[in-house]
Amino acid sequence: MPGVSMGMAEDPFTEHRPLLFTLAYELLGSAEDAEDVLQESYLRWSAADRATVEYPRAYLVRLVTRQCLNHLRSARARREEYVGSWLPEPIRTAPEVADDVILSEAVSMGLMLVLETLGPLERAVFVLHDVFGYTHAEIAASTGRTEVTVRQTAHRARRHVQARRRRFAPDSDAARAVVDRFLRAAATGDVQALMDLLAPDVVLIADGGGKAAAVRRPLTGPEDVARFTVGASRTSPVTTVALAAYNGMPAARFLVGGRLDWLLAFELADGRITGLYGMRNPDKLRHADARRTLGR
Repeated sequence: MPGVSMGMAEDPFTEHRPLLFTLAYELLGSAEDAEDVLQESYLRWSAADRATVEYPRAYLVRLVTRQCLNHLRSARARREEYVGSWLPEPIRTAPEVADDVILSEAVSMGLMLVLETLGPLERAVFVLHDVFGYTHAEIAASTGRTEVTVRQTAHRARRHVQARRRRFAPDSDAARAVVDRFLRAAATGDVQALMDLLAPDVVLIADGGGKAAAVRRPLTGPEDVARFTVGASRTSPVTTVALAAYNGMPAARFLVGGRLDWLLAFELADGRITGLYGMRNPDKLRHADARRTLGR
């Protein structure tokens, strides 16, 4: 992948920050951890001998990748002790993210959950190659592995992801119209109308992190998801519902007294809802109002 010479930008880290954040977020599944990695990487970048750095972009990607691999080992240990279902920390994305289908799918909840099932190296190799388009040789330099190892790892990771990835359609006006119909049916308690909007293999996953009420295990199938949705709607203290985009997907923000109480992201394919991802963990909602600039 072409590099950028030192003379083209005063601050290469700032120039490439959207790409670096996106990379770190996809590898870690946490915006907060991604920001920590970027801070550590910036300190290392500041201390580097710039005269020896011919291509800052490649150097920074390598730096962030290796910091993420270090973080992933401890993150996996924390996930094993997590209460209930785990979801990636949702990030509020700009509408234009949907214009890049590869990027919007890459940060979607469904694919992020699949990435969680990969080992650290497999995850890094898959993201760098299939999302960012780096060659096997470039990934070998970033991960400190041989090109042969990277090639084998890429093949194994891609096969794993393809077997588990769900159908995906990015945020759009048509998708939001389906979400709006879903919300109106939930508010009126119309179970059949909800079921008509749900795909046969629909899944609902909620993340309360043990700190907020949430269904502990995934629900599957239109009837169970629809009935749970109606029940939750009847008991919810929500006063305002607003549409937004999170992780390149249409989403609904549920506010109580002007404060974000929880949010629900919708995965759609062929005009029907295939996945609902509910975030109630207050720790993961702390920065949910901030729009993130992503890049490849």
